Amino acid sequence: MNRSFKYLLISAIFFSTQVLLSAADFDGDGEKITENTVLSLLEGLQSENMGLKTSSAYMLGELRIEEAIIPLMRMLKDSESEEERISAALALYKIETPLSINAVKRAGEFDDSQRVSKLATNFYNQYLRNKQRNDDSFTDSTYVSLK
Repeated sequence: MNRSFKYLLISAIFFSTQVLLSAADFDGDGEKITENTVLSLLEGLQSENMGLKTSSAYMLGELRIEEAIIPLMRMLKDSESEEERISAALALYKIETPLSINAVKRAGEFDDSQRVSKLATNFYNQYLRNKQRNDDSFTDSTYVSLK
């Protein structure tokens, strides 16, 4: 094995271990996510390793880390790999802020790849369905409480 591959492998193992250990402390409310975890995931987005980069994007989306929106938007716009752009779009969809959702919508409209465009459009449409469902349930519960 050459030296750079060993370094990359050791880095990936270390990073994966850090993510798993920090995920074990995650209680679903976002209260136990440490700053170190966020910084590690943001650094993972800068990696040349596609697996590390896409995994970092995925975890940032799962944890709904709003500090990741701009780096994820950059990844969505600039990455040459379709897989990386799809991971960024999915993470932005999961973060679910107006800025992140708008980026997903724009990728659906303007990405050169038909695959990325189609999946980004699907993410955006799912967001709209979820929003409509939430608005309907709010209206229904309001109506019931007014009776």
